[in-house]
Amino acid sequence: MANANLRALSDAGVSIWLDDLSRRRIASGRLQELIDERCLVGATSNPTIFANALSGESDYDEQLEVLAAAGEGVDAAARIITTDDVRDAADVFRDVYDRTGGVDGRVSLEVDPRLAHETDKTVAEA
Repeated sequence: MANANLRALSDAGVSIWLDDLSRRRIASGRLQELIDERCLVGATSNPTIFANALSGESDYDEQLEVLAAAGEGVDAAARIITTDDVRDAADVFRDVYDRTGGVDGRVSLEVDPRLAHETDKTVAEA
């Protein structure tokens, strides 16, 4: 029933996005399954979602060790990790992007909330 409801929404023009991106979901193939079975056409994430993934999954351990050994600070490591995951998720959504002419098939990431009152820095980060 849920798949039929999601299909009906999708057929009506609703773009169904996931607000819970993680490396495990990407690497396991679950993200592709959601695209195929649940009409998912995009994903978004934010620092809280990534913090939960980092603290709850071992999928990041190796990269964290490499980044720590390289002397990367917390902010730089977070940017590298999130960029890798967003890029990998965008690769999974590539067919959706191509099929919809770029209307869907996107992955978004919230800019650093510490820049909320610094427009120029927010624009530069985005």
